[in-house]
Amino acid sequence: MKNLKVRDLMTARVTTLGRNDRLDVADEILAIRRIRHLPIVEEGAVVGIVSQRDLFRSGWASALGIGTNTRKNLLKGLMVKEVMSEPVITVDPEATVAHAARLMFENKIGCLPVVSEGRLQGLLTETDVLRYVADGQAPSRGPAAASAAL
Repeated sequence: MKNLKVRDLMTARVTTLGRNDRLDVADEILAIRRIRHLPIVEEGAVVGIVSQRDLFRSGWASALGIGTNTRKNLLKGLMVKEVMSEPVITVDPEATVAHAARLMFENKIGCLPVVSEGRLQGLLTETDVLRYVADGQAPSRGPAAASAAL
């Protein structure tokens, strides 16, 4: 793992949102795609990230016993920019996975947007790193793909 590069483990096809998208859209994407992080981009540059944790923070309604429909209506009234984490810690695709893992550990974060020349190239998650450690080999992901914005 010492010489393994981030580009070898990252997910290249990443769903993104804009800062002015509604939070209910982020909530649906996270649930449907079974993912935990959504990079927020503006003109190709990463400006924030929304995670399940951010939605839990905005989900105080659940703690107050507010039902699912009311929670969904509350999320419709909030924009991504109101809960996204910023600034975002990123990593270069040529960085080592060991360096990226250290960044995630030291900053207590679950993913790193992979950025080259100011543009989002992919996403490296703690699950990607753990899968590699457990399996002992990098996944075959095929050629790198561009980000898929919704």
